[in-house]
Amino acid sequence: MNNFSFDSSGGAEQNDGRQVIGGDGSNGQSVVVDFERYWHEAIGLKYWLAGILALGLLLGILVTLLATPLYQANARLEVSRVTADVTNLDALEVESQVSELQYLNTQYKLLVSDFMAKRVMESGNLTRDEAFRDAFEIGDGKDIETTIEEILFDNVSIEPIVQSSLVDVSFSSPSPTVSAVIANLWVEEFVAANYEKRFGANIEARDFLQNQIAELRERLSLSEQELVEYANANEILVLDAGGDSGSESAGQTLVGADLQALNLALASAVADRISAQAAVVGGNFPASDPRNELLSNLSEAEAELAVLRANFGPDYPEVQEKLAEVNSLRSAISAGSRNLLQSARIREAELRDQVERVKQRFLGQQGQGIRYGILKREVDTNREIYDALLQRFKELEASGAGQNNIQIIDRAEAPADPYSPSLIRNVLVALFASIVIAAGVVYFKVALSQTLKDPEDVRRRLHLALLGAIPRNTEGAMVDRITERSSHINEAYTTVRTNMNFLTPRGAPEVLMFTSSVPSEGKSISSLGVATSFAQLGKRVLLIDADLRNSKLRDTLELHDYDKGGLVPLLANQQTDMASQIIHLEDFGFDFLPMGRTPPNPVELLAGDRFSQIIEAARGQYDQVLIDGAPMLALADAIEMSKAVDGVIFVIQTERIKLRGIENALGRLQRSGAKVYGAIVTKVSQNNSAYGYGYGYGYGYGYGYGEERDAEPA
Repeated sequence: MNNFSFDSSGGAEQNDGRQVIGGDGSNGQSVVVDFERYWHEAIGLKYWLAGILALGLLLGILVTLLATPLYQANARLEVSRVTADVTNLDALEVESQVSELQYLNTQYKLLVSDFMAKRVMESGNLTRDEAFRDAFEIGDGKDIETTIEEILFDNVSIEPIVQSSLVDVSFSSPSPTVSAVIANLWVEEFVAANYEKRFGANIEARDFLQNQIAELRERLSLSEQELVEYANANEILVLDAGGDSGSESAGQTLVGADLQALNLALASAVADRISAQAAVVGGNFPASDPRNELLSNLSEAEAELAVLRANFGPDYPEVQEKLAEVNSLRSAISAGSRNLLQSARIREAELRDQVERVKQRFLGQQGQGIRYGILKREVDTNREIYDALLQRFKELEASGAGQNNIQIIDRAEAPADPYSPSLIRNVLVALFASIVIAAGVVYFKVALSQTLKDPEDVRRRLHLALLGAIPRNTEGAMVDRITERSSHINEAYTTVRTNMNFLTPRGAPEVLMFTSSVPSEGKSISSLGVATSFAQLGKRVLLIDADLRNSKLRDTLELHDYDKGGLVPLLANQQTDMASQIIHLEDFGFDFLPMGRTPPNPVELLAGDRFSQIIEAARGQYDQVLIDGAPMLALADAIEMSKAVDGVIFVIQTERIKLRGIENALGRLQRSGAKVYGAIVTKVSQNNSAYGYGYGYGYGYGYGYGEERDAEPA
């Protein structure tokens, strides 16, 4: 059973259990998703949706069959954090301290950068690689390098392994060999680029020093060769490599050494000559001279001679012998001193001659020594610079010998099978895309629908209480279905009557007018059906035909004989007895006030006080007064009548009038001060059974219907 609640205006609002997914707290309205409507809209479009799904699957299969097979080769890198330089030898760069995540993300971005694409292209000489160009069908052109860079960038991908410093580098191409080659080339170049970035300054410095060392080595060789050639040409024999000045360099030659040795020998000879001369004059000999022993023997002999003379006299034989010994010793000493002096003088003279000769030769080499010193200083300077550069080169080698923090773990191998296209993946993608498109078609079909298809739109879009949904009649005359208590039409109007009883706390309003946006929406039939339902409940009911322009009730009830009396004469004051103009319809159980003749001035008749008086008179005689009013479109009849009634029931036919037109008609009524209690939705088809079962077909009774035939009259 459906529940109704009364809003502030006295209208009933249905609470049918649909899912509320959101709301607007300012006005109490909620956004309701009507899944049932979408489902049945999809059923109505089932052939279109099936075609979309079939087309999507067919496209997925065709794409798989027509696509070029792609082979993907994978290589794996290990990207470790940069460690400190263990050599600690004047590092050329200071590594910035960054977080591990930032460092890894930086390396991932560099792996798939344009820089790497250009480096791989240049390293692999891909512009001339026939295998690569054939794999991607690259022809000759001015922009071939740009094309290759785009191909490399589009086909390389990386996949970091979670919770590790490993990253997989993949490259796909139509050739398995090309894929493996490019993947390996990519990781190799990335490792090399990282090494150059870390130690690039050292590498450049080593290259520069190598060039300088080679140049200095050549210069040193030339200067040494020039020095040796000059020394050989001038017979300069260097005994000692030390010395800084030209004179010192000359003094270290063989001539200088000879002059120094001769000077020492001359000095020694002069000393020997002086000693010999002193010995001859004074008998003084050096301590090491052998003649000192003769002098000692002579002193002893003279002492003994003196003793003998004193004891024995000069003629004593022993005295004579000792005297002969003394004379012999004196002669020996005197002759040796003279010979030694002569020998010392001769040696001194010879040495002086040699010194003079060597001195003259030394003086001749003084100018040559200066040139020799200059050449030698140049050799020494070149050697010092060479040694310094060589030492710096060795230091740079030591500081630049660190291990690369990025290494190749697994090299790529040519894949045996293609990874794309995948039939299962393509079919699933096509199926998903088809479902999305189909869902979009259903959504836009519902969203862009300009007419009322779902009776729930009465409450959702028009903000009116839904009093009932009347199914399209497919079982004969509409009048017969209304009077037949077991028919689905009668049950639908019974539901309307029940819901109308909840419009106010006292039950259904006494005087209600039925109107619609345009003619033929079921307004007249609905007033007839509701009147019949109230009559079946035992109430005294009066139905007034007030559609003064185009009466439908007269044709529906076949009352063509009553075209002289009725409402029009009462409005024109031609008749004052309303009871005489009322017809009792036995088959329906209620009284009926026909329209009568079609007047030329309907609005003037309805705008006067007479219509209100008629209504007030009927209100006192009947329990329920129902008025079949004129439609709203471009007419003022319904607005004028709404001033005399308690409220208005708005009748809407499904899938006919645009919602904007219905809203305009309701707006005119509401601006005039009329109270619109709710709406009745008519002619709900079997295809719209989701709405019929929920709202009109007895609100849940679930009657079934056959094929649509003729629509019921309005």
